[in-house]
Amino acid sequence: MRTRIPRLAILFILVPLTAQAETGDPSYASITDTTVHWPSWDQFVRVLTLRDHNTRVVVVGTTLLGLTSGMIGTFMLLRKRALMGDALSHATLPGIGIAFIVMTAWGGSGKALPGLLLGAAISGAVGVGCMLLIRSLTRIKEDAALAIVLSVFFGLGVSIFGIIQKMNTGHAAGLQSFIYGKTASMLAADAMLIGAVAIFVAAACALLFKEFAAVCFDQEYIGTQGWPVMWIDVAMLGLVVLVTVIGLQAVGLILMIAMLVIPPAAARFWTHHLLTTVLVAALIGAVSGMVGAGLSALIPRLPAGAIIVLTAASLFGISFIFGSARGVLIRGMDHFRVNRNVARQHLLRALFEWCEPVPETGGERNFAGGSSGVMPFERLLAARSWSPVRLRRVLARTRKGGLVRPVGDRSYALTDEGMSAARRVVRNHRLWELYLITHADIAPSHVDRDADQLEHVLGDAMVEKLEGLLAAKQLPPALPPSPHRLAFKSGGGSPKSEQR
Repeated sequence: MRTRIPRLAILFILVPLTAQAETGDPSYASITDTTVHWPSWDQFVRVLTLRDHNTRVVVVGTTLLGLTSGMIGTFMLLRKRALMGDALSHATLPGIGIAFIVMTAWGGSGKALPGLLLGAAISGAVGVGCMLLIRSLTRIKEDAALAIVLSVFFGLGVSIFGIIQKMNTGHAAGLQSFIYGKTASMLAADAMLIGAVAIFVAAACALLFKEFAAVCFDQEYIGTQGWPVMWIDVAMLGLVVLVTVIGLQAVGLILMIAMLVIPPAAARFWTHHLLTTVLVAALIGAVSGMVGAGLSALIPRLPAGAIIVLTAASLFGISFIFGSARGVLIRGMDHFRVNRNVARQHLLRALFEWCEPVPETGGERNFAGGSSGVMPFERLLAARSWSPVRLRRVLARTRKGGLVRPVGDRSYALTDEGMSAARRVVRNHRLWELYLITHADIAPSHVDRDADQLEHVLGDAMVEKLEGLLAAKQLPPALPPSPHRLAFKSGGGSPKSEQR
């Protein structure tokens, strides 16, 4: 028997399509339309001010999830267990499938969220226990144990899902969201659960901050002091399991590892202090969740979980380049400044030693290059093994600083200010040489090369310490002689400068 469609129903279907074709308004788009429309200003303001209930729920839930993941993920990263979250997230899949089968067998729908999350938590804890047992009872390394647990539990979960598909009492539709996430369909109850877990994890990290920090940085020492290292590890892993389980609803088990690793890794580019790292990681995770969920709300066809992870990756890229502690730009600028300072000190030392009196064995004092202190350009090239272009750049910068003056066309000498600066450079260099000869048993003929690698980072405190250690040598108060030059003289050789 053929079913007749009423004419009125046909009108309800065709009129909106006709209106869209005539006006171009995307609000009349067909359900089969897959084009992505750029949001209008009104839509942008609506999402930014969180006017819609669903937008508020999703943004708040993902923000709290990112904040919590960043906090506990920092300790896992410092503990060198960044991939533990990956193993945990994959280990939860069998628990989800088994929980569905059990709840269906007991007459339920099988998709009650508390039961599924409980099964995921138990399965994740079993996966962590298996990994710890493999690492403790065998000689298999931790990375191999993680790979074993990850692959075996994920394979087991996929097999259980295949069994569920063939069951007569239920089907697995909707369970796939735990693999890929379903951020856009997050409920208010889910956001409240994430908020409760976030408060609990934040309180636990604050109470156990000292213990977590000690385990991350010096496990052996605190073990000898009687601290329960194993239970601290269990507490840390328990918090990771808790965060991973609640994160399954938002980004899924595949992308949950990114929320545990990327914010802490990005935070390390901004600071060297642990507490600040935890706070910055929490901030980066929260911003990633907020911005990612907001972008997904503006452009509905973009998957929210993937956008959240891509937002976190973008913040990581910004931190990688502009981070104030370990960023590539800052480190490159520091390296550039150090190289310029080293080149300037090498030039000052070469000019100083050119006009420095050299003690002879008979008590006379000669000059290496001449008492006038004027050093030709060619001798400077040979002294430091520089290229002509680089030497000209170093001379130009040093001349601007008022430390070197040109004499004639291709000769240079130290100014009065340059002579004082060169004397300090040479004194630090020779103090370090004498220390290496006296306390490190380095041959005088090789000490210049070793001293040249470290002299440029000697501060005032280190120079004062070296002077105290070498006080027994009764060094001249102004400038000690070159020890390896004297060694060459006593050995019968010709005077040799530190020039390379």
